[in-house]
Amino acid sequence: MSERLKAPKGTHDLLPPDSEKFAAVESRAREIFGSYGYAEIRTPIFESTELFARSVGETTDIVHKEMYTFTDRKGRSLTLRPENTAGVVRALVERGIQEMPKPIRLWYHGPQFRYEQPQAGRYREFRQIGVELLGVPSAEGDAEVLEMLFKFLRALGLTDLVAVLNCIPKGAARQAFSRAVFEHVRPHSARLGAEDRKRLEENPLRLFDSKDPELIRILGNAPKTLDFLDPASREHHDELKRLLPTGLVPFRESASVVRGLDYYTLTVFEVVSERLGAQNAILGGGRYDDLVADLGGPPTAAVGFAIGEDRLVEVMTTDARPERPVYFVVPDSRYDFAYALGVANEIRASLPDAVVETDFNGRGIVKGLSRAGTVATQPSKSAFRPKGVRAVLLGQKEREANTVTLKDLSTGAQQTVPRTALPEVLGAARER
Repeated sequence: MSERLKAPKGTHDLLPPDSEKFAAVESRAREIFGSYGYAEIRTPIFESTELFARSVGETTDIVHKEMYTFTDRKGRSLTLRPENTAGVVRALVERGIQEMPKPIRLWYHGPQFRYEQPQAGRYREFRQIGVELLGVPSAEGDAEVLEMLFKFLRALGLTDLVAVLNCIPKGAARQAFSRAVFEHVRPHSARLGAEDRKRLEENPLRLFDSKDPELIRILGNAPKTLDFLDPASREHHDELKRLLPTGLVPFRESASVVRGLDYYTLTVFEVVSERLGAQNAILGGGRYDDLVADLGGPPTAAVGFAIGEDRLVEVMTTDARPERPVYFVVPDSRYDFAYALGVANEIRASLPDAVVETDFNGRGIVKGLSRAGTVATQPSKSAFRPKGVRAVLLGQKEREANTVTLKDLSTGAQQTVPRTALPEVLGAARER
């Protein structure tokens, strides 16, 4: 007997009701981001490997050891996207970003791929929801992105969240900060692992990605990014802090927030939940004013964020799926199937938001009601979030008299009405 096939390590299937929960989160993102003028962009799942090496950074963990890279039949090196910002910027540069009216407001959702050790809420194929705002250099752009983000998260029932902010120096100030970190850590390098010693030599800022407790302790009293800001960067950071309370965004500062991508400049942030313990970060983002130019476009200010959707759905305490009335059309036998199909379509026409399922087992009313009963008594296991469960019972008697029998599974109340009166009866049920 052949071995049973399984999903690859670090991936997982989404079946109902989980798939519907993800779809509901994405629908809410479309609604809220769209209300701010953000439109969806869809980019390829794989790109030239050079794109990520140039944008994310050669010395980052992502490029160094987490990318799924392969060679195609013509010898070109391609990579499954480990993040989406680089692809978005590549698409805009390719289409002529210099000619596009600013600001540019975009959002996306879709799978990303990183070869890392799977853990709770983190997979090798993972789903992200992200936002990019391009063409706004001022702190007001950062503030809008964070305000919109918190509005989205609150709409999903997440209320105990805080934005943790930092500001990373630019240009010469960034180089000075990097040297200061190097000088601080170098005397302790003998106590570090090989990987962190390599980070120290190649890119000291990547030391903040380490999970080594000893290095984290060493970095506890390391130089702080905020001590190296030039006046313009300081003004940007201070202005953002003044704006966030207006947008109802709770925040605090932390020098340890650096993020794992080299393209970040100035504002960086994570959104954390204090109730989640050690793995409390739900998402992250920041400003990347140099990335468009680095990828061949004109200098263009930009800021955005990316949410790990798997992690987000895992920590949600409320169900984002909209409540929908559910009707189960139950024909008594196969002779009633055609009649049942017609009735089901009439219900859909009267209640466009309803879920209408027709039972095709033809095993009688009692057996046909079993699925409806399961949904009524165990709604959390249903693909859809039911707002009342009703059965529509159809047998020879109803077919010959052109009637339908409606049964409310929550109360047991039952009535037989003419089929022609169905829209009126359904309208009354909707109002209750």
